[in-house]
Amino acid sequence: MKTLTQLTFNNTFAALPADFYRQVAPTPLSDPYLISFSQSAADLLDIDPNEFQHPFTTELFSGVKSLPDMQPLAALYAGHQFGHYVPQLGDGRAILLGEAVNERGEHWELQLKGAGQTPYSRDGDGRAVLRSSIREYLCSEAMAGLGIPTTRALCLVGSDEEVYREQIETGAMVLRMAPSFVRFGSFEVFFYRRQHDQLRILADYVIQHDYPGLADAETPYLALLEKVIERTAKLVAQWQLVGFAHGVLNTDNMSVLGLTLDYGPFGFLDAYDPDFICNHSDYQGRYAFDRQPNMGLWNLSCFAQALLPLLDASGEAAAEKAKSALQGYQGIFVDAFAQGMRAKLGLSEAKEKDQQLSADLLEAMQKNQVDYTLLFRNLGQLKVAFEHPRQDAVMRDLFLDQAAFDRWAIDYRARLRAENRQDTARQTRMNQVNPKYVLRNYLAQQAIAKAERKDFSEVNRLLKALSNPYAEDPENADLAALPPDWAGKIEVSCSS
Repeated sequence: MKTLTQLTFNNTFAALPADFYRQVAPTPLSDPYLISFSQSAADLLDIDPNEFQHPFTTELFSGVKSLPDMQPLAALYAGHQFGHYVPQLGDGRAILLGEAVNERGEHWELQLKGAGQTPYSRDGDGRAVLRSSIREYLCSEAMAGLGIPTTRALCLVGSDEEVYREQIETGAMVLRMAPSFVRFGSFEVFFYRRQHDQLRILADYVIQHDYPGLADAETPYLALLEKVIERTAKLVAQWQLVGFAHGVLNTDNMSVLGLTLDYGPFGFLDAYDPDFICNHSDYQGRYAFDRQPNMGLWNLSCFAQALLPLLDASGEAAAEKAKSALQGYQGIFVDAFAQGMRAKLGLSEAKEKDQQLSADLLEAMQKNQVDYTLLFRNLGQLKVAFEHPRQDAVMRDLFLDQAAFDRWAIDYRARLRAENRQDTARQTRMNQVNPKYVLRNYLAQQAIAKAERKDFSEVNRLLKALSNPYAEDPENADLAALPPDWAGKIEVSCSS
């Protein structure tokens, strides 16, 4: 294990031409204090957990101090926001400190969010408030616990420094980690500026840094597009399978590595509602839960457009190649979702009627306002053979119309019998893909309310439970209960 001063840096993004970023140092928070750190994220950097007991660590990750090999910068990018192209965005409150390399040779960029103004802040103050920082910190690690590709969060630092949003709040910083923070919008900015040399430099950088296996492809840039399409399709399928909605699915929030990026407004389903809109600022429902697969494809089309100058010297030929690549998205998504849904239902073999079986269940859940996470977690308890008239009480009690579940369970039991699997083994498999805990909005809100009173115990309790969301943990049974009535009144917007 390493101390922070022993971290090895290889700042490859900082080695790119100056067109890609602006050098800028973090603006320190006043009188910072450590709120929490993620042991599993620290392990990715081989950092000794005892390092988080030292004041230097808090000062380092609040902008007060720096390590000699860091090269802080803010990256340039653009993007389509709610369908409209914005010519220049960039890191307005996030500063890339440097790129650390662990003992396995893995590269992790360290980015401080809420680190103050940058040349791309526009009219913003460059700060992040405590409530939004807690949400990003917890959800980053919760998604990692679920096994979904995501940026990580090493630690959360707070301060009594005042930050104004709709009201006066306290500031905070999250230390985010990712192999790369390059986004779809990182390419778009150079495409729309007609800076094709920079576009090629960035594509070559991403291939060399993140997809080295593509360098020997016959057409590396087309291979890059196809790989990003594949990863994005699988990522969105994973979101759908756990009931996660990303509230700001703009192209500047889409990672070329297929990572979940930028946790502003987000939400996990409580009662199953395909029309669920987690972002109170999304007035048209552009990023509603059931629209996310199509929005993934729409964003990929923007990314493909940005790559056109690299795909072929002929614009018409380049467009045909991009179109052909994009046509693969739907099949990849459907296959990934179908495979994941079979696993959630405890099915090992693919059958023709499986899609209808899962669709019928979701339809019944929607009509009966059944809790998404609880239904799938409890479904593993179902026995193939009836032993008692109330044997399915755990599942049936989730339905307003209990007979609706009984009707569906007839077909489900028949499907399970066809595989001749033991109930116990099936439940074990199902519990490995159907989480016990997800970061429901009300759980985050409870942790925020305590944290605003300087009680960070709930933040750390959630971090522990969400880091292992598939385990049965009697001490945290309350975190897996039905949400209270007031949970539906929580509003999360872009300012969150």
